[in-house]
Amino acid sequence: MSMKKESPWDVELHLAAAKGHAKRLQMLLDSGRVHVDCKDKDGTTPLILAAAGGHIDAVIELLQQGADPNSKRLTGTTPLFFAAQGGYADITIILLKNGANVDSCSIDGGTPLFVSCQYGHLDVVEELIANGACVNAHMKDGATALFIAAQNGHAKIMELLIAYGAKIEAARTDGATPLWIAAQMGHDHVVRRLLKAGAYVDSKRHDGATPLFKAAHKGHTAVVGELLKYRPNLGILPNGESALHATALMGHMSVTRQLVGAGADPLLTNQEGLTPLQSAIRHGQHQVASYLKEKLRSRQTITMTEIC
Repeated sequence: MSMKKESPWDVELHLAAAKGHAKRLQMLLDSGRVHVDCKDKDGTTPLILAAAGGHIDAVIELLQQGADPNSKRLTGTTPLFFAAQGGYADITIILLKNGANVDSCSIDGGTPLFVSCQYGHLDVVEELIANGACVNAHMKDGATALFIAAQNGHAKIMELLIAYGAKIEAARTDGATPLWIAAQMGHDHVVRRLLKAGAYVDSKRHDGATPLFKAAHKGHTAVVGELLKYRPNLGILPNGESALHATALMGHMSVTRQLVGAGADPLLTNQEGLTPLQSAIRHGQHQVASYLKEKLRSRQTITMTEIC
């Protein structure tokens, strides 16, 4: 039977799968008028639709009728990919028991493990790892499952991945590490766990920005607090700026206080020859500018006292 063009029976089968009507699927397939793996223009099969919808009875019926558990859409995504994405642990188990490839990847390199990490489905992640999912596989941009978990703030999943050998410093192609992305996103609980697990506090993206620089730029006070416990670089970075320049530019008062309190120098000059104070003034961050001026006055007073 040709599966190159959709027939009315194909459409019926797809609708039944999408709605989870197992009995309708059985009747249509028993009629012999439609192929169990008939595809639409995107390469979607009934099993993919049933798995994506979380319809366990429909999934079981299709598999019993001989559906291919490794059928792929044009994007390379499989029934297991969609079950993992939806957080359907029971369907994930059924598909794996019926021969689904645990590490089958989409055209961008994403596997079922990646999407379950992205959406925070811990039970699915556990099943995939138990069935041999590669924790250090990476997408075309270099992002690993650990990177995805850190990016989305899923600390428990991240800890599970590390326990099974995920590489903490595995970086995306732009140099960003799990710690870097967690800092940028403001996930202080993830940052804390990564640092405790041994993540390098001064990991750099290729442009020279560190986790502290990004957290300061974004105004993530709690993240900055966690990073400062590990003595990060407070000086001028390879990007020509310091974390204090970043926060002064954006006017984040709380972070400015944190950095100065940790020893950041208000007199450092960036690649444009500007100090954090000058940068704050130039960009109209008056509160930060006033604070830095006061700190410099206090420093000068202390210095004069010492001289006297």
